[in-house]
Amino acid sequence: MRIAIVDDEPLARARLRGLLEELALGDIVGEAAGGPEALALVASTEVDVVLLDIRLPGMDGLEAARHLARMARPPAVIFTTAFEQHALAAFDANAVGYLLKPIRRERLQAALARAGTWTAARATAAAEARLQPAPRTHFSALVAGNLRLVPLAAVRYLQATQGYVAVVHAGGELLIEDSLRALEEEFSATFLRIHRHTLVALAHVVGLQRDRLGNAHIELREVLDRLPVSRRLLPEVRRRLR
Repeated sequence: MRIAIVDDEPLARARLRGLLEELALGDIVGEAAGGPEALALVASTEVDVVLLDIRLPGMDGLEAARHLARMARPPAVIFTTAFEQHALAAFDANAVGYLLKPIRRERLQAALARAGTWTAARATAAAEARLQPAPRTHFSALVAGNLRLVPLAAVRYLQATQGYVAVVHAGGELLIEDSLRALEEEFSATFLRIHRHTLVALAHVVGLQRDRLGNAHIELREVLDRLPVSRRLLPEVRRRLR
């Protein structure tokens, strides 16, 4: 069993490492102090189990688990935390264990035994059947075998194109496999549909303009192209932009 430890506290990582060495149930293949670092580790190294803290800076463990579940070969996730109140959300994120700190040797052993039965096929099926993610702080996609992350705050608009959705951000674009309709539901508070193919980030809208022919367009910060607004959606767009 190949195990990764993710915790922002060095002492907590050291305690887990010591317990794992005592149990001798697997090999520690890496450690990380945050969510993005953990995702990069799992994307570049074969990992069977991630021992994952929930309270992490930047991207918390619950969101990191949801991104892990979307990988081609998702690892089993065992949450390690000092807080009881996240248990339901943890199992919604497909965790196979939820251990409260200070972690006891026998409970870690039992959780690892459950994780040992977790196969890639079962993890993928569970992710598809049970994963109902809360709004993310990042978009993610595998590009040439590497996991790329785009912060939500950097995204200007989302546009459906040839079976994918282009996440257009300050530094370029990223193609993801989510449907535009699902993204609209997930990000209803921060994105606005202006066309059947396009959602715009409300935080980056500069204004609503009309051209000489009377067609409406949205102008976005740091985006040269003006995005057309469909006539059917124009009343709702105006209402949301007031």
